[in-house]
Formats: sequence, structure tokens, C-alpha cells
Amino acid sequence: MKEIISTEKAPAAIGPYSQATSYNNIIYCSGQIPLDPQTMQIVGEDVTTQAKQVMKNLEAVLAAAGSDFSKVLKCSIFLDSMDDFGAVNEVYGGYFTENPPARETVAVQTLPKNVLVEISCIAHK
Repeated sequence: MKEIISTEKAPAAIGPYSQATSYNNIIYCSGQIPLDPQTMQIVGEDVTTQAKQVMKNLEAVLAAAGSDFSKVLKCSIFLDSMDDFGAVNEVYGGYFTENPPARETVAVQTLPKNVLVEISCIAHK
């Protein structure tokens, strides 16, 4: 049965979606952008600061689902500009120091609220 994952420690959904869902012990985390969960305001103007907030938000959603970064199977990274790949990769790599998950990184024309980075992931419990 599908389980809806929700936590106040990550930003509330800004559309008709859940922070994450779980099915058969697999967790599907919606893309997180650099919103402060308390104020719902964008954190930072540079991609490094935004990436750090995105990872904090993902960490909170994974924790609410009974998981953590060591159980992430795959990530999708969306960038406003591929020029930011190195900076985001540095932040991201700090969370996956051993046995990193599969992933793809793509540049897109525009992200929600015109942020610089969005990351989603799939993990297990």
C-alpha cells in the first residue's frame, strides 16, 4: 500500500504532490528546492548555499520516511546552468562519501521559483 511521507522539517509541497511516497519499502522523494521549511523563503542567492539547503531538505524527508543518505539508490539533479555542476557536485559529494547512488544531472531552462538547483531521490527503508 502506498504511504504518504510528510514532515514539517522540510518545506511543504507548493503544488499537488507529496514530499515523498513509499511503496514496498522504496521511498520516492519529490524534488527539493532551497526553501527554508519554516519561512518557505528561498535560502541563498548562490548555488552552493542553495545546494546545501536542498540536501538538508532531502535529509529531513528521508528521515521522516525512516531512511537516510546511505540508503539512497538514485538521485536526479536539475540545474539552472551546467556552469554550476562543479559547485553542486562538491556539496552533493559530501553526503555520499562511500558507495554513491546512481544519478543524472541535467540543465533545465527554468526551475520552480527560479532557484538554481533541485534534487530528487529514490531510496529504501
